Amino acid sequence: MDTANSIKEKLTQAGPGYTDSKYVATGYGRVSVPYADKMISEITCHGKGAAYLFEAKDCTVIDIGGQDTKIITMANGQVVDFIMNDKCSAGTGRFLEIMANTLGVSLPEMFDLASTGSGISISSMCTVFAESEVISLIGSGQPKQNIAYGVVESIINKVVSLCGRHATSDTNFYLTGGLCESDYIIESLSKKLGSTVFSSPLGRYAGAVGAALLAKSL
Repeated sequence: MDTANSIKEKLTQAGPGYTDSKYVATGYGRVSVPYADKMISEITCHGKGAAYLFEAKDCTVIDIGGQDTKIITMANGQVVDFIMNDKCSAGTGRFLEIMANTLGVSLPEMFDLASTGSGISISSMCTVFAESEVISLIGSGQPKQNIAYGVVESIINKVVSLCGRHATSDTNFYLTGGLCESDYIIESLSKKLGSTVFSSPLGRYAGAVGAALLAKSL
């Protein structure tokens, strides 16, 4: 709520006055924005924002978020279906952050390592056990690039599995969220899905863009 109030102050100072604007809150923290005119789920906002950013009314949106991974099916610019990973961080961006910390590298560095690695599979479906597995691999002397490869592959495989329940052979895929500028993630997803995954640096703002578009229509 402190963050929400701080944002309100900055918006009031930098642009139109608070009373002249419409506010839509989205994401897990949307319940902590007391001045929001409306609260809308991140699924709706991400879908709307992606359709606008990529000028694609019919597509599948992939968002590997901090707390969950969402696969959103869009038709004629509207969300028609979605699926999320199980309630576990093992299929999310948070999982990647934890594994990068365990390896002592940043996320971009882990992706660079993974691009030259091979041969390792992370079998644990739980973040806690996966971290223990990574620590064991480090202790056994496995090269960091191979471990990084196994970590990233585990995420890619989970995302591809989720996509397989919705996508068809002619589906256009668009990656949004914090990993939208990772060439390695985009290339790996494209290879496993058998279809090009498109993205853009602005893809990380898809949820906010969607929320703004929806606020405009209030």
